[in-house]
Amino acid sequence: MNVLTLAHRVGKRLCAACLIVLAAGFMPTLSHADSGDWRDGFSLRLQPSDRLSVMFSPYTVHYSPSDEHRYVWLVGLERERADHRLSGITYFSNSFGQPSTFIYPWGKVYRNVSGIEGLYAKWSAGLLYGYVGQYKDKVPLNVNGFSPAIIPSLGYELHGVGVQLNVLAAAGLMLQFNIPLNR
Repeated sequence: MNVLTLAHRVGKRLCAACLIVLAAGFMPTLSHADSGDWRDGFSLRLQPSDRLSVMFSPYTVHYSPSDEHRYVWLVGLERERADHRLSGITYFSNSFGQPSTFIYPWGKVYRNVSGIEGLYAKWSAGLLYGYVGQYKDKVPLNVNGFSPAIIPSLGYELHGVGVQLNVLAAAGLMLQFNIPLNR
């Protein structure tokens, strides 16, 4: 079995595991949500309990490599509220070398998954921009370079620094590091 086949299998299982964990954690929040909760991700106002992290990704593996694929990197900033809601922004070079961004006002992190200290699952949802021109059909629902996106992730945090795998739908897996800016 080659590395890409293994990555594809791991990605499919990771995606399924993330969706199960996220569904289990997300359902109770629907009934207890404030009517204004959905707007909080758009607020730039920081709260004293907010946790800020800088993110970077040095490596992405594609399930189906192509000669068109270019090196993928990412940098970003993420905010986690005391109730574990997430919002953030990333700037990255997509699989085809195009400058891109993902702005996500919605997301959540679930800490100590299965009782394992440091293990976390998260999801982020928002708007992706950057797949344009001949690559516009590489992401679903793309309108003039803009498309919705949901990114499930699974990671481990040690001494505040997180190492996580982002599931990029059917495209691949991204390795990401999260470094806290405050504690």
